[in-house]
Formats: sequence, structure tokens, C-alpha cells
Amino acid sequence: MSGQALIPGPHRLPDWIRPTVLDRCGSTNDVVKDMARTGAPEGTLVRAIRQEAGRGRRGRSWLSDAGNLACTLLLRPGGTPQRAAELSFVTALAAGEAVDGLVAAAPKLKWPNDILVGGAKIGGILLESEADIDGSVAWVAVGMGLNVRHHPDMDDYATTSLLAQGADVEPDQVMALYAGAFDRWYRRWQAYGFAPVRAAWLNAAHGLGGPVTVRLHDRSFDGRLLDLDADGALLVDTPAGRVRVTAGDVFFPHAAQTTS
Repeated sequence: MSGQALIPGPHRLPDWIRPTVLDRCGSTNDVVKDMARTGAPEGTLVRAIRQEAGRGRRGRSWLSDAGNLACTLLLRPGGTPQRAAELSFVTALAAGEAVDGLVAAAPKLKWPNDILVGGAKIGGILLESEADIDGSVAWVAVGMGLNVRHHPDMDDYATTSLLAQGADVEPDQVMALYAGAFDRWYRRWQAYGFAPVRAAWLNAAHGLGGPVTVRLHDRSFDGRLLDLDADGALLVDTPAGRVRVTAGDVFFPHAAQTTS
């Protein structure tokens, strides 16, 4: 990811993405999930000016005040849950591309769902889905939040915003950049599969090749961040051998830590 992107005007979204803007809600993911269960089409997008009960991974809270971007896009990609999980990387690339067009420092992508600038968190992703009766994916709610005008002060990890990075923009402008990038990456993923997404994600990966601590639900271990497997699992080299990580949190020594 590199270069400065032109902001679409007047903040146009791809034709298949149909936005609804709410003054406030608990969680845009929850709103979209309810809409999905009542037949809303792919491309339904809900953005909240203020999101009061957003969630990160593992139920962690995520408040988004007015001036930031909180949105959820409904997708109906079909296929297996394993393939639908690849959309987390599609979303990360799109969000990173939007940020990259606005700030000087190249954004980095932290597995599994964070966007960083200068080692500090500027955005995050939460995917939720539901299976159809045949086991295929009925829909995916793709939640994404970016700190645009402000960012929270956290005790346990560093945060930043587009404004703090020198980008004086509004959420609608960022939404247009993100939606355009998502459209491109989603089409690429549909046409060519995970391989180009994986390659681009690795090119922007935070901490690749360096030391990492991985925390699983029942244990932690140290190693070297090696690669991203063909299915999106993280590959970590440890003294005991190579470990595939499909769910967990990663931490980098001597760097800003993110935990959402």
C-alpha cells in the first residue's frame, strides 16, 4: 500500500453498496444482522454517527463517538465458513488502503483484525456470520471502525487517529475511500481466490519475521512470526516447531500493543 488516494466526490460509493446512516445505535453489526435475517440484500451498509455498544473480538467493548467511522456491510458470498473467514483479510486491505491514501506513514495490518499507523491502532474489524441450513454461509456482517477525528486513551495499548496523523478529513470521505477499496478487493477475491489477498496482506503485515508472543485461550508461547498460511492461519516458528494459529491474540515485544 502506498501513494495518496483521491477522495471520490461527492463521497460516492460503489453502486451495489446501499448505505443507511443512523444518528446512533448500540452496534452496527447487530443492526445489520437483524436486517440480514429478514432478507436484506448484499451491499446493505449501516453507518452510525455514534456507536454506543460496539464490540471488538471476544466481546471487548468499542465505543465510537461522532467524528469517527463505524459501519457494517452485509455480504452474501455463499461458500464455506472457512472461505468466508478470508473476508477479514479483504476488509483489512480495504481499510488499510483507505488510511494509506490519507497519511504519510504506511499503515500496517496486525493479525487478525487491526489496522496500525506508527505501531498504534487506528482501526479494527469484526466479522460475524450465520450458516444456512445446508452449512454454507447465509450472510456475513463485516464490521469496520476507524478513528477519524479522535481516538481513545487506552492504558494497555497505543491508539491514534487520522487527524492525529495529519489528515483533516470527515467520516464520509473516509467511508468513500474504504468502500471503493473494498469493492476492488472483494471482486478480486471472488475472481481469483485468497492468493492475491494473502500476498497483499503479507506485504503490509506488522511484525513479519520478528519476535511475537501468542496468547491462546489456554496457553501462551513465544516465537517468530513466519508467514500466513493458505487458509489465513498464522504460522509461528517456536523452539518446539512450527505452530499454526487460527484464533488468538498476538503481541510484539518493544512495540505498541493492540488487543481488540
